[in-house]
Amino acid sequence: MVRALVTVLLGTAVVGAVIGILPGISADNGWAVLAAAVLLGLLGAGLRPLLVRLLSAIGWPGVVAGWLVAQALLVYLALWLTPGVHVDGFWPAFWASWLGAALFSIGLWVITAGQPGVATQHLLRVNRHFRRSVPPSSTPGILIIQIDGLSAPLARWAVEAGNLPTLGRWLRTGGHTLTEWHAQLPATTPASQAGLLHGASDQVPAFRWYEKTTGRLVVTNRPADSALVESRCSDGRGLLAEGGVSVSNVFSGDAPTSLLTMSTVPAKQNGPARYLSAYLLDPFGLTRSLVLTVGEIVKELHQARRQRVRQVTPRMHRDWRYVLLRGATNVLLRHLNLAVVAEQMMRGAPVVFCDFVDYDEIAHHAGPARPEALAALEGIDGVLATLEEVAAAAPRPYHLVVLSDHGQSQGATFLQRYGLRLEELIKRLTAVGGVAAPAEDEQQGRAKVLRAGLRRGDPEPEQTPGRPAGEEIVVAAGGNLALVYFARIPGRVPLEEIEERYPALLAGLTGHPGVGWVMARSRTDGPVVLGRAGRRRLVDDHVDGLDPLLGFGPRAADDLRRHDGLANTGDLLINSSFDPVSQEVAAFEELIGCHGGMGGAQSRPVLIHPRTLTVPADLTGADAVHRVLVGWLEQVGCRKPVDLIRGG
Repeated sequence: MVRALVTVLLGTAVVGAVIGILPGISADNGWAVLAAAVLLGLLGAGLRPLLVRLLSAIGWPGVVAGWLVAQALLVYLALWLTPGVHVDGFWPAFWASWLGAALFSIGLWVITAGQPGVATQHLLRVNRHFRRSVPPSSTPGILIIQIDGLSAPLARWAVEAGNLPTLGRWLRTGGHTLTEWHAQLPATTPASQAGLLHGASDQVPAFRWYEKTTGRLVVTNRPADSALVESRCSDGRGLLAEGGVSVSNVFSGDAPTSLLTMSTVPAKQNGPARYLSAYLLDPFGLTRSLVLTVGEIVKELHQARRQRVRQVTPRMHRDWRYVLLRGATNVLLRHLNLAVVAEQMMRGAPVVFCDFVDYDEIAHHAGPARPEALAALEGIDGVLATLEEVAAAAPRPYHLVVLSDHGQSQGATFLQRYGLRLEELIKRLTAVGGVAAPAEDEQQGRAKVLRAGLRRGDPEPEQTPGRPAGEEIVVAAGGNLALVYFARIPGRVPLEEIEERYPALLAGLTGHPGVGWVMARSRTDGPVVLGRAGRRRLVDDHVDGLDPLLGFGPRAADDLRRHDGLANTGDLLINSSFDPVSQEVAAFEELIGCHGGMGGAQSRPVLIHPRTLTVPADLTGADAVHRVLVGWLEQVGCRKPVDLIRGG
């Protein structure tokens, strides 16, 4: 009742402000303004669902036209019908609809101070017809929210500091517990999601890699490449295979319903998806998001300037592309994900897995523990509060699970420290003209999926380049890990042949202060890790001199033994330097918060889960977490055990 009263009062204030600002609209008194606000709310509740269905049936022209004028038509009708209110035609109402939406969004943001109640009531209202059509079930579902890039140490600190009140409440009341798990090399989203969703993390040796057999550069945030990788991961029995929903992931987990997911971007779509139409045509949806996006952009410009003025280090230049992308991921995509997940819960989906990338994107550019990154975490915590309230009204109970795919480690980049990129160093050491490195485009891939979801027709053609003529060495970097391929030599090139062909390369790399270790495979000794003052033979862990893996943690050797056996691993693996005291690495990309290699918190993701859903004492690798999640689905009754399927 209080929320409804607040909404009415805010709506009245907005209508009054619009009437006072814009010419062509007037009111006789305050009661007329109140009546117009109430009538507008009633017309919106009654007519907007019909408009969504009608305009969606027309296709994108109808949706775009509806987004531009549907709210204006409702405003015009409300003003025209209200006694004591006078409007001079449609165009004053058109401008009033946009100004009113902006003022209402700002006012709602100020009044609610980030509280989920108003958003929850809206989501319940727009999805009430789904809820009514679904029979209640006592079988619990599982909602899995991935907070991309959140490390377990930072999660604990943020809970203790009060930055994550929702998660803090879950943990303090004893309903949930926090478990740290180990992300094997490479600590990156595609590898972890291949494991979490398909149990096949061994299909992903890095964020990007080169395949000698096909001459193909695979970059996992390209839809065509992610679809290729999923075809290698999938056995038809992924985590989401039995009625599950994948939202905003790299891979689908074999979900029958896959939305905004990289690997399943449709090759052709004749019109907008229904969930997109509803979002675009809802003034609480896209219009509100656009207003908040502008605020996010202004906030980013201020925060970037504050870092420069305070001379915060390490820091990086945050150009206009990132400024726009931050607005898209931190507002548009977050709100769209929330709307989609809430709808699927009200439809009674047995399991939903959604990746929220907000924090990861900002942490890359600002630093994982910087104020703007922590603010993004607070925003996702607010999303969890809303989803908790939606779950209470859903047709089935839900267990709420929060996990991350990796953490992040901070540090000035390799280029910032030493004035050259890794591929330039390799070029100097080998005297080879054809050294190529693929462009850094992690964030562009996410934007591409969002554009594809909002676009009609064929997606943009994928650029999947082979090895350019004359190219001899390919350097594929992801975070502070780089895979190096001698592209003209088939198969895995032995250590001895590398030393013979490029005698200055290995000594030059291991002697460089920005390189922590280099791994190669010897004909006689198998995988060998080389450091500045020693080497380690991984077959039997024999060390000559100083162990190059000293300081990289007790799992480093096991991770490298595993990675040595992966298909398409590099002829060389190069990890940046790591300072165990400052916990800083030196990314080979221009990102001061990074992940993908070894060193720091990047390999320490988190799993927050109900205490009734147990986990083993040691969770090593995303495949192990996948088995735990599958076990939970079987335990609550949302998935048939494998033996029952085979027996059936």
